[in-house]
Amino acid sequence: MTTTVPTSTSPLARHIWQRARGLLLAAALLAAAGVALAALRSAEHTAPLDPRSASPDGSKALARLLTHRGVHTTVLTDAAALRRESGPDTTLLVPFPDSLTERQRTAVRKAAEDSGRTVLLAPDARTTSALTPGVRTFAARPVQPTRPDCGLPAARRAGGADLGGRRYSSTARPAESCYPRNGRATLLRLHSPSHGDTVLLGTTDPLRNEHLDHHGNASLALQLLGPHPQLLWYLPSDSGAAPSDDQERSFFDLLPGGWSWAAVQLAVAALLAALWRARRLGPLVTEQLPVAVPAAETTEGRSRLYRKAEDRGHAADTLRTACRGRLALLAGVPRPQAHDREVLVPALAARVVHRASPAPDEPAYDEARIRSLLFGSAPANDTALLHLADELDRLEELFAPSGSQQHRRRTDKDITP
Repeated sequence: MTTTVPTSTSPLARHIWQRARGLLLAAALLAAAGVALAALRSAEHTAPLDPRSASPDGSKALARLLTHRGVHTTVLTDAAALRRESGPDTTLLVPFPDSLTERQRTAVRKAAEDSGRTVLLAPDARTTSALTPGVRTFAARPVQPTRPDCGLPAARRAGGADLGGRRYSSTARPAESCYPRNGRATLLRLHSPSHGDTVLLGTTDPLRNEHLDHHGNASLALQLLGPHPQLLWYLPSDSGAAPSDDQERSFFDLLPGGWSWAAVQLAVAALLAALWRARRLGPLVTEQLPVAVPAAETTEGRSRLYRKAEDRGHAADTLRTACRGRLALLAGVPRPQAHDREVLVPALAARVVHRASPAPDEPAYDEARIRSLLFGSAPANDTALLHLADELDRLEELFAPSGSQQHRRRTDKDITP
């Protein structure tokens, strides 16, 4: 039984690595970049006044301070959840009241009736008329350090803070006006006999990370948002906002928007690259060679390639295949069975038995030796390959018809360029 001999045309692991390492490196870089972006997005939000955002416009620092004071902050994005979570022991913060839809404004109004305190940041005239009737809104003023000038305990303890923006006054409800600018309050606290109070703040600056450590901003924000153990931070989103910190997020939630479309584009690009690099898109086409190469030169060129690659197994298989074809013709074995060892070897052995007595120096060719010569293993070195070539020549001469041209014995110079 012959062993399978690896040939120089078989792809080696080293060759495969050399061809694929560029693509593998690019894929690794893309994967690392995707993981890094996902990690960054999972660690930091960038929305303004988002209690999970560490950006200058975010409010993560304030949320951390509230947590240390025992106030749990919950980000709500759904109007139904806002009404369900509100209660006497909650503070409701609406950072962007002017962007609310009519349905969301109604939900905020009903939640304010149940909450212990409601804080509205910089509402305009239309919003105040809908959520806090009886409050007038005046033109905004630049934000700058301002003294409280009122008796509100939170304002007096905080002292000067960065206030300004829109200004307010109340004509129908009892209120405390603080941090006045041009006679109008930039912080207005409205009292209500039936439910909690409402605070209108003319600017969002005291709640932002970049301004929290200025003047009395941190103290004022903590006192306005921390009188109750639960803070509802309402950030509505039409498309469904990101889950809050206490909600579990999947890997796909961390990927940037539009990643599915980018994946489709990459798949199309990979398909086009595969078609471009394909070696065969149809049947082989015979092309007219520019010159005719003599068979001897082709044989010599192939032998040089075999020798350079030390591919003795392939060279021996070529010699044996050609010899089996010629011996099958001489032994009367059909061509389809010329390379079947169970048919060719017994036929040749039978002809050796009926042959005339061999010459004194001629080796004995029994069935085992014929099988080893025609179907044996690969030569171990160049000397064994030369010996095999000589033995195959002798075997052919043994079966050649009487009077035919004798085969020329190969020498080192004949088969080794």
